[in-house]
Amino acid sequence: MTTRYGRQTWAPAGLLAATAYRGPGVVDPRSYTAAVINGCRIGIVLPAYNAESTLSRTVAELDRGLIDEIVLVDDASTDQTVALARRLGLSPIRHERNRGYGGNQKTCYRRVLELGADIIVMVHPDYQYSPRLVPAMAAMIAYGEYDLVLGSRILAQNSVARGMPRYKYAANRFLTLAENIMLRQKLSEYHTGLRAFSSTLLAGLPFERNSDDFIFDNQIIAQAIAAGARIGEVSCPTRYDTDSSSINLRRSIRYGLGVLHTCGQYWLHKHGLRRCAYLDIDPASVLAPAGKRIVSEGPG
Repeated sequence: MTTRYGRQTWAPAGLLAATAYRGPGVVDPRSYTAAVINGCRIGIVLPAYNAESTLSRTVAELDRGLIDEIVLVDDASTDQTVALARRLGLSPIRHERNRGYGGNQKTCYRRVLELGADIIVMVHPDYQYSPRLVPAMAAMIAYGEYDLVLGSRILAQNSVARGMPRYKYAANRFLTLAENIMLRQKLSEYHTGLRAFSSTLLAGLPFERNSDDFIFDNQIIAQAIAAGARIGEVSCPTRYDTDSSSINLRRSIRYGLGVLHTCGQYWLHKHGLRRCAYLDIDPASVLAPAGKRIVSEGPG
């Protein structure tokens, strides 16, 4: 049995073996296998904006033997991202106007949850983060160890030697220290574009209340912490190529100030000094009991 983005089909094993490979980056619907990791359906979300130059390489490194759904949302790109996605066998969703990075993720998450994924992994299609880590991250959730897994560019590696600009490294370290203090965590970084959620956690978080801008990433982690989520990390090798996306200095400063603002909001909300609607979460209503495995019932 195989799956084309949630649609199950049957084909002889010999036929699959003969036709599974169609060239680099080309998605063969018959190469997908449903619910491989502990019976869990894996959904990938690709929030895309002007990703034409890197999308093929990103899709080529996704392990299609483990993935059940791929959702690509294009945020009104001015290049040929949508046309390329279709050539790669995807069914992209296109925003007619740019809704922002956070707005893009909201569409991604709504759609992948509608498709019934048990584990959702966000991979930036700019090829900065390694798609090959999807199976490891998904397994950490599928076997009940974590609710959220982050791919860290800092953990167990020299990020500057790998190409991270020194000013970005310094900003990352300062902001992460501030977040760990204010949020009472011990994470190596919060600013990664590679992250995996259990569907139980993601569906229970009010992410629609979050910003449509880049600060969405930090707000959803703050929400997960407020919900009592178990958060794990994996070391993620990253690439800083000329065609990998990045935000300019002005927006970087704006993002950094937004991170500090999110920390302040969390601290005030946690201590009952100021209510913040997006952090108004009841942990008991979000997460399954600790240690309960996520198990998909599979096809009926």
